[in-house]
Amino acid sequence: MQVNVKKLNENAKLPTYGSSYAAGADLYSAEEYTIPAGETRFVKTGIAIELPLGMVGLIYARSGLACKQDLAPANKVGVIDCDYRGEVMVALHNHGKETRTVSCGDRVAQLVIAPYYTAEFTFAEELSETVRGEGGFGSTGKA
Repeated sequence: MQVNVKKLNENAKLPTYGSSYAAGADLYSAEEYTIPAGETRFVKTGIAIELPLGMVGLIYARSGLACKQDLAPANKVGVIDCDYRGEVMVALHNHGKETRTVSCGDRVAQLVIAPYYTAEFTFAEELSETVRGEGGFGSTGKA
């Protein structure tokens, strides 16, 4: 699948895959940021993308950055709709106790492109019965 990428900043880098079978493509910071402990910064990637119709871009944490530097997307998973043409940004949150610096060119998140469905929502008087029923948070697997 080809995805068109527009460069918005001279420091922008194309997303890259770290291995032949990687699901996520690394996204790079186009600027330098200081992120104090407990705070969030919108990290610019310097790119805009044109996702094919029926596809969504999902922005996930990079495991090494999250585990070693305490930096991960504030919204857990960012969503890029296929009709969005603005700059791709990562709301990077510092979960640690120390100020962290993100340098220009650092890998800050990973982008997974996936198909999606849209639903037609309708009100119903009743829903079908299941074994689980109304069991919610933590209700499965109990005897």
